[in-house]
Amino acid sequence: MSQPRSDAAVRGLITVSVMLATIMQALDTTIANVALPYMQGGLAATQEQISWVLTSYIVAAAIMTPPTGVLAARFGRKKVFAVAVAGFTVASMLCGAATSLEEIVIFRLLQGVFGASLVPLSQAVLLDTYPPEKHGSAMAIWGVGVMLGPILGPTLGGWLTETYNWRWVFYVNLPFGILALFGILAFLPETEKDSGRRFDVFGFTLLSLSIGALQMMLDRGESQNWFSSREIVIETVIAALCLYMFLVHMFTAEKPFIEPALFKDRNLAVGLVLIFIVGVILLATLSLLPPFLQKLMGYPVLTTGLTLAPRGAGTMVAMMIVGRIISRVDTRLLILTGLSLLSLSLWQMAQFTTDVTQRDLILTGVVQGLGLGLVFVPLSTTTFSTLAPHFRAEGTAMFSLMRNIGSSIGISVMTFLLTRNTQVVHAGLAEKMNPFRPELVSPWLPDAWNFHTQTGVIALNAEISNQALTVAYLNDFTIMMWLTMAAAPLLLLLRRPRPRPVEAKA
Repeated sequence: MSQPRSDAAVRGLITVSVMLATIMQALDTTIANVALPYMQGGLAATQEQISWVLTSYIVAAAIMTPPTGVLAARFGRKKVFAVAVAGFTVASMLCGAATSLEEIVIFRLLQGVFGASLVPLSQAVLLDTYPPEKHGSAMAIWGVGVMLGPILGPTLGGWLTETYNWRWVFYVNLPFGILALFGILAFLPETEKDSGRRFDVFGFTLLSLSIGALQMMLDRGESQNWFSSREIVIETVIAALCLYMFLVHMFTAEKPFIEPALFKDRNLAVGLVLIFIVGVILLATLSLLPPFLQKLMGYPVLTTGLTLAPRGAGTMVAMMIVGRIISRVDTRLLILTGLSLLSLSLWQMAQFTTDVTQRDLILTGVVQGLGLGLVFVPLSTTTFSTLAPHFRAEGTAMFSLMRNIGSSIGISVMTFLLTRNTQVVHAGLAEKMNPFRPELVSPWLPDAWNFHTQTGVIALNAEISNQALTVAYLNDFTIMMWLTMAAAPLLLLLRRPRPRPVEAKA
């Protein structure tokens, strides 16, 4: 039987409202990146100080994501969602109006605290709003907001900064926030409250310390020369020790912060591992491609954004296609196809040179976008297909947390490997450059690389540096290709969702 028009209309309004909140939060993960140099000048901050604008948000959001399920159960999902949207919008306005580094860091912390629950709550709301046979379509809609936000964020942020100023990367949240808050208050039904659900302060403290220390270690590791720094060693020890204590507490406490029964669902456990890998690929490639295009190929900022934008178009097209066919195709086959396209695109990127054409860059981006879309929607649907409904808020929070941690680890590890491999390759190439090699005194050698002049040596070293950096980028792309291929066997552990005739009939 078809859905009554009034119910379908309310469902559509709820979808629009929660998607506005999702897009607002997803954009903020990357939209401020391109504005950092302008903020640095306007706030008279050093390079390391201005990085706290990003770090403070990431750390606060990571710490506050796990409590989402507990807060929604204790106070009601609608109330928590409305407070999160309102708080995030107000914090965005405060960030735009900040007049000092201290102010913007504090306001970004508030943004992270309120914004952490927006993505997992929106996913849980859509799963409960749509019947099981339409979960694929719902996750396709949700995935568009989650995936396109990080992809289009740098382009939008660059345009707003150049056209107006850096404050507008925060002010742009105001219309999204107002419309989302109005829709949530007007149309979203409240869930049942579990007034007996107590908040496990000790468990939350342990997990917060572990996540916070891990994020700090990943964010500051490169600038502090990793484990040669006492700070990084201390943060690593705190992260590992608190995680161990949290796991012991989770399995021994009467009412732990996160229910161990959550991880008995095999699809959820496998899905968390796979979304961790997707997080690595999604933001690590986004962090590597802009400097590759700008530093090595001389692309201006706006051209870089336009070159990367078709990647998002590929993701959107894939998600729309998947939303229509997911009920008729095995989701594991769709995920495998997506992983194959991701591997193909990364293999193509591993063949790049500094002479690669813009057409090839765009085509590779579209292929990668298609792969991400084919992975993300079926994975989101399959992960929660066998999970009990009362675990959805906690499950979606863990799903978002693992994606974010994967992104942080991916960016940090790939940046570290890029720096180290650049130095190693540079040393290997420089060792072969000496005036006694016949190739280096050949008549075809450019005069600018003359060993007998200081300018010639400087120019030759610059070329060696460029070649070493190019090889290091290609090595990173190759590593991510193998990581993506290694994820494919995990699909054998996923269970295909069983049809639910009773719910489908309803």
